[in-house]
Amino acid sequence: MGSRRRDIPEINAGSMADIAFLLLVFFLVTTTMDIPTGLQVALPPISEEPPQDSKQRKREVLEVLVNSADQLLVEGSPLTIERLRQKTVDHLTNEGKDPTLSTTSTKAIVSLKNDRGTSYDMYVQVYNELTAAYSEVRDEYSMREFGKEYTKLDPTRDKDKIEQVKDKYPKKLSEAEPVSLGK
Repeated sequence: MGSRRRDIPEINAGSMADIAFLLLVFFLVTTTMDIPTGLQVALPPISEEPPQDSKQRKREVLEVLVNSADQLLVEGSPLTIERLRQKTVDHLTNEGKDPTLSTTSTKAIVSLKNDRGTSYDMYVQVYNELTAAYSEVRDEYSMREFGKEYTKLDPTRDKDKIEQVKDKYPKKLSEAEPVSLGK
């Protein structure tokens, strides 16, 4: 018997490039890109008032520095991230008792300064602790005055209460341009 040779049919590859191009366009069109939004921070309005006396002003400012080695310095002294919130709360609620801290809650300022080499993770940890300190003092004040935490107040019904809490503890968190602070 004679062997019968089968011819293998050829695949037409002429339209493969067209198909690949269409698939590429399809995936580009249907894929969504997540754009990092960063931190939502509201900048204070520009003031036309002249600056206050710097010696009196120094007492009102709690200086928080983070160097390139991610070491935290508060008022020039090393501090752990776990103690930062309480130090900030003490500064905001001092009301003139401690001569090294703020005279009133309305004048208290927290100044955050980072080194260019500070890690983003450390920056976010410090920023979260400072924000949490403001939330804590606002919640405590709101509980004393209204019997309800500040974060639980209804923005539509309790506008006057929210404004009263913000007036008592305004969020004055100053962030400076990152510079080289050293180690």
